[in-house]
Amino acid sequence: MTQPPRLPLRSDDRDRAPVPRDPHRVQDVALIIIAFAVVLFLLVQARFLLISLVTAIVIFSLMSDAISFIARARIGPLAIPNWLASIAAVVAIAAALLSLTSIVLAQINTVLITTLSYADRAPEAIAALFSWLGENTEAAVLNSLQTVELGGYIRALASQAGNLMQGTVLVILFVGFLFAERVWFSTKLVNFTGDPVQADRVGRIIGSIIRRVNRYLAVKTLVSVMTGIMVWALAGLFGLELAVPLGILTFLLNYIPNIGSIVATAMVALVAYVQLGDPAATAAIFAITGVVQFVNGNVLDPMMMGRALRLSSFGIIISLAFWGAVWGIPGMFLSVPITVAAMIVCSEIPALRPLAILLSREGLPEPEITPAPPPNA
Repeated sequence: MTQPPRLPLRSDDRDRAPVPRDPHRVQDVALIIIAFAVVLFLLVQARFLLISLVTAIVIFSLMSDAISFIARARIGPLAIPNWLASIAAVVAIAAALLSLTSIVLAQINTVLITTLSYADRAPEAIAALFSWLGENTEAAVLNSLQTVELGGYIRALASQAGNLMQGTVLVILFVGFLFAERVWFSTKLVNFTGDPVQADRVGRIIGSIIRRVNRYLAVKTLVSVMTGIMVWALAGLFGLELAVPLGILTFLLNYIPNIGSIVATAMVALVAYVQLGDPAATAAIFAITGVVQFVNGNVLDPMMMGRALRLSSFGIIISLAFWGAVWGIPGMFLSVPITVAAMIVCSEIPALRPLAILLSREGLPEPEITPAPPPNA
């Protein structure tokens, strides 16, 4: 019995025909997901070590150009040896980091001790902010705040602050090893890539990352210092007991993009309301602090930063949320330098260039790498 001839598929039947799946593509996607999960697990488990390492790399990049300039300087016929300049840099960095850590820890302890003394007054003061909603709402807020174990949170913060000195010592060790290896960095890069041209390209990419991160940190430090001084002067003018700690914490929080200035403003207003108990004075402090943060963060900061950063605001928020979830508060401080490095690296890899476009502000993630000089130059 002969089978009937098979009719050709119509165009609509061909459209409905199942498309065979590529098993290799599914396998690649699964491997990428597994690799991301493993990397995320390692980032979380080794966060203390990795945070210290990334901080050391940022500090090393800040001081590397200065050390190279000092090493090229001459005092008459004498030149400063590279090893002597490196040792002097490590000693200066160690002294600065230890001094800064001691100051921050002292101010944190002052804030924690003062917070304990305000612990009895704080619930009533905060609940009074909701008095315009009615007595029932104010009573509900007061009951909720009284159930919070403030002492437990303060002890947890104190224990985390104690790790700051350990991290500082580890950062100093990492910086010392980086300075010891910097002399052979170019040779290692050539041997690693196996091509002097490729090594030069990688070196210029790293130089672009260092220049952008250095400019960002320099501008951010200057603006944060100005903001901290203004907040300290404002708090002192209104007679707040925590004027100095508020200025220092404002300086530190301003390194956290977008969110840090909001937290600092709310913190100053809350301290003012708990201590003074005067809504008019608190509103004045809140308004002046908000104006200072807005002008410094949205006018002065972009004007001084120029096009050095070129990061998307949405990309900064996503990076802030990711690194904050992975590394906590230190991750928030390091989120922008890490994102700058990631954008520049992704812009040089064709497969990752779409990610660099998403991270850039204008969709132009060019790293602005300094071109290599001509051979006869």
